[in-house]
Amino acid sequence: MKTFINEDFLLQNKMARRLYHDYAENTPIFDYHCHLNPQEIYDDTRFTDLAHAWLGGDHYKWRVLRAAGVPEEYVTGSAPGREKFDRFAAVMPGLIGNPIYHWSHLELKRFFDVDELLDPATADEIWAKANEKLQSPAGSARSLIRESNVRALCTTDDPVDSLEWHKKLAADTSFAVKVLPTFRPEKAMNVTDLGYPAYLQKLGAAANLYIRTLDDVKQALAARMEYFAACGCRLSDHSFGSPDFTVWDESAAEQAVHKALTGEPLLDYEAMAYQSAVMDFLGGLYAEKGFTMQLHLGAIRNLHTKRFRALGADIGCDSIGDPIPAASLAALLDRLAARDALPQTILYTLNAADNDKLSAAAGCFQDGPGAGKIQFGSAWWFNDHFDGMTAQLKSLANIGVLSHFIGMLTDSRSFLSYPRHEYFRRILCRLFGEWVEQGMAPGDDKLLGGIVRDICYGNVVRYIGLED
Repeated sequence: MKTFINEDFLLQNKMARRLYHDYAENTPIFDYHCHLNPQEIYDDTRFTDLAHAWLGGDHYKWRVLRAAGVPEEYVTGSAPGREKFDRFAAVMPGLIGNPIYHWSHLELKRFFDVDELLDPATADEIWAKANEKLQSPAGSARSLIRESNVRALCTTDDPVDSLEWHKKLAADTSFAVKVLPTFRPEKAMNVTDLGYPAYLQKLGAAANLYIRTLDDVKQALAARMEYFAACGCRLSDHSFGSPDFTVWDESAAEQAVHKALTGEPLLDYEAMAYQSAVMDFLGGLYAEKGFTMQLHLGAIRNLHTKRFRALGADIGCDSIGDPIPAASLAALLDRLAARDALPQTILYTLNAADNDKLSAAAGCFQDGPGAGKIQFGSAWWFNDHFDGMTAQLKSLANIGVLSHFIGMLTDSRSFLSYPRHEYFRRILCRLFGEWVEQGMAPGDDKLLGGIVRDICYGNVVRYIGLED
C-alpha cells in the first residue's frame, strides 16, 4: 500500500500549505539539543544495515517493540539486524496513533524514497532499498546530516570529556556543519548516586584538582566550563525530576558532599540543598560566560530495576514524573535574577500538566537584552507527538509570545531523526492555517510566513549566537 506521507501531509488548508512550502520546508536546521556521538560524525560512520542505523539506540522504538510482546533478544539483544528489523516491520501496522508511525514513515520517505507502508509484505523491498543507500557514500553519518539541511548541531557532553572529536571536527574544513558541545554536569548533580564518589575523582582529574568539599566541586566544574567554552560550547543542560530549589542551606549542601564521599546515607533535605547550591553557582557562571541554561524537568528514570541492572540507563525504562512545584522553579530563577546573574534559560517539561506553569514562569523573567530570554522549550520526549506539540505551541501562544520561540530539536541519538523537524514544522503551519481559517489570525502569508521561518531557524540562530 502506498504511504500517506504526501507533500501536503498534515496541511489541512491552503494557508497551511503555503506557509509550509514557501517558508518552512527548505529552511535550514539548527539542532541545538541532540545526543549524536561526535566521534561517529568525525569518523563519518557507515552503518552495517538499516537495523544498525534505525533501531540501534532508539529507545522510542524499543518501547513499542516490548509493548507488542517482542522478546528483548530482538530489541536490545544479540539477534541479527535483519531479524530485529522484521520484528519492527511486523509491529508497525499496529502503531497507528503512535508518533513512531508518522516518524518512521517520514524517515523512510525522506532518506530512502520509500513510498510504501512498512509491514511484513514490504519488509524485503524496504530493507534492500535502504541498505543500498546506507552502504553507499550517501548513507554515511555526515552525508545524512548534510542531506537534512543541518547547519549546526549541539551534542550533549559530560564535563570530564576531552572534547577530542569536537576539536577535530572544528579543524576539519571538509565538513561545514558546526558541531558544538553542550556542558551537561548530570553526574555531578546526582549526589545520592552510588557512582558519585568515583565520578568526582574523574572530575577532579579532568580539572587537575582533588575534590573534598563543595567548594572543590564548584571549582572543578568552573574549570571544565572554561575548557568547554574554549571549545565552542554555548549551552548547558540539566535534567531533573521534581527538585525542590526552595531549600537553601549551604551547610547542608556541604554535609551532602561529605556524606557522599564517606559512604554515609544522605537526608533528602541535604540532597536538595546540594542541588540548589550547585545550580545557583552554575547559573551565575552560565550568565557570565554567555551560556544558555537548559532545564529538563519532570522525568523519573530507570523504573524497571531488573532491566536497568541488566542493560543500564537510556534503554526505554524512563517515564513521566511529577510536576515541578512552581515555588521551586521560581526560587532558582529568582535567586539568580536578584543578583543579575540569570542566564538565557530554556525550560522543558516532560509532564504536560506543567505547560502553562512554565509558560507563565518564563514571562516573569523576561528582562532582555534580546527577545525571549527565558524560553518555554519545545514539546519534549513523551510530548513530541502531534497533540503534545500542538499543546505546547498553544500554551506558549496563549501565555507568552510564540513569535519569539526557538523551535524544534531532535533530542535523539539517531542520524535518521531529522524528519522530526519536518513533523514539527508541518504541525506549526497547520496550527497557523487553522487560526486563519477560524478568523483568529490575519490571512497574511508574508506576516505569518516570517514568523514561521523565525521559529524554524532564525530565532535560535540569534538566540544561541550562531554566525549564519
